[in-house]
Amino acid sequence: MNDDGKIMDREQGLARTLTQRQLTMIGLGGAIGTGLFMGSGIAIGYAGPGVLLSYLVAAAIALIMMYSLSEMAVTHPTAGSFGTYAELYLNRWSGFIVRFTYWAAQSIAIGGEAVAIGLYMTFWFPDIPVWMWTTGFGFAIVYANMRSVATFGTLEYWLSAVKVFAICAFIVFGLAVVFGIGGPGTGFSHYTAHDGFLPHGFWGVWMGVLIAIFSFYGIEIIAVTAGEAADPATAVPRAMRTMLVRLVLFYVLSLGIMLAVVPWTETGAKEVSQSPFVKVFAFFDFKYAAAAMNFVLISAALSSMNANLYLCSRMLFSLARGGFAPAGLGKLSPSGTPVAAILISSVGVGIAVLTSVFSPVAYGYLFGVALGGGILVWLIILLSHLSFRKRREAAGGARAVVRAPLFPWLQYLGIFLLVAVLVTMGMDTEFWNVGVISASVWVLFLSVVYLCKYGVHRQKVRSIET
Repeated sequence: MNDDGKIMDREQGLARTLTQRQLTMIGLGGAIGTGLFMGSGIAIGYAGPGVLLSYLVAAAIALIMMYSLSEMAVTHPTAGSFGTYAELYLNRWSGFIVRFTYWAAQSIAIGGEAVAIGLYMTFWFPDIPVWMWTTGFGFAIVYANMRSVATFGTLEYWLSAVKVFAICAFIVFGLAVVFGIGGPGTGFSHYTAHDGFLPHGFWGVWMGVLIAIFSFYGIEIIAVTAGEAADPATAVPRAMRTMLVRLVLFYVLSLGIMLAVVPWTETGAKEVSQSPFVKVFAFFDFKYAAAAMNFVLISAALSSMNANLYLCSRMLFSLARGGFAPAGLGKLSPSGTPVAAILISSVGVGIAVLTSVFSPVAYGYLFGVALGGGILVWLIILLSHLSFRKRREAAGGARAVVRAPLFPWLQYLGIFLLVAVLVTMGMDTEFWNVGVISASVWVLFLSVVYLCKYGVHRQKVRSIET
């Protein structure tokens, strides 16, 4: 067995029990969260009604990335996913950097969602401290992940179903209001009533793309689940296609309705204190809008916690199997789950809670790592795919079951747009440059650690097993 076969073989042993239905809902759960329910308000504040164009651009970037990732995931279904592909088709340093960056980003996200759940619960129980809810729900999610991947899949399926149902209900009620079913309709006059469709010009639309990309961030979870899918060659590409189509419909339709029902000047703000969805439900005069939305927000946060812990543990498992982390983190329980990796990954809850309580500024910098890290991960996925396709074709490898279209031009376009997003973030001194600075410092730190521990390895171009 050559080196490539050893890299793929070392991550075997995980239970393959996830179905296509679960994969699709897991993907939706990973991408539908605070980015839509809260972050959309910031995007609207930047772009106004033109935010619809922002989300379409972001969806195009996500589609390019997902096609590239799907092709590699079907060829090499493994828990390390894009981290393993980076090591296999770029170099060991890239695999080390992308996996630890993704692990850190998702660990922070777990803590952020845990704190959010505690805050949401004070709506009904204002006298109970936030940390108690955070700790309680944190233990519950960790326990569910430790049992088996089937338990994780079932829990994520139903938590995601709550979010999907809420969005579908919102779309149905919204369409009724817009087209006047059961009463006078609002139409689409709000699209141009306040300084036109592009009140802040195309620059505002581009700034909206930053938020939109972060909203789609998380869809790559399906590629990670390929290592535990019952039939990855069939389930993964189907789940990716159907999930991305649904995401575009959910985001664009819900935002389009929101902008038609309520003026964008009321739902959009660079600092959002209330979900724009709550404001629209208030327009419907839905008596229990606040309570219903609070329940949805808790479900969304639990779903994100569940998915992020899964992602973290699999990345740490992959790092351990690759020799980049303690070997004990790569061991599996009798049910086929990396229990030690799950427990270590849950430490992010405690870190995020402490930093958010004692130093909000520090937590902001940690969150910046997550934002900048997300763009870095997508860039490395596209770069890995360029090398993946070229090397397989040069070696005369078998044609992949799933092939990204218009190769390599779409990949070049995706890389250009992602780099443009990073440059835009770096130029924005109001907030977004924190993400670029924090991510740059993090990558520099990891590079120093890598060089100190492993030195500079010259990697020969390896042949690909077919």
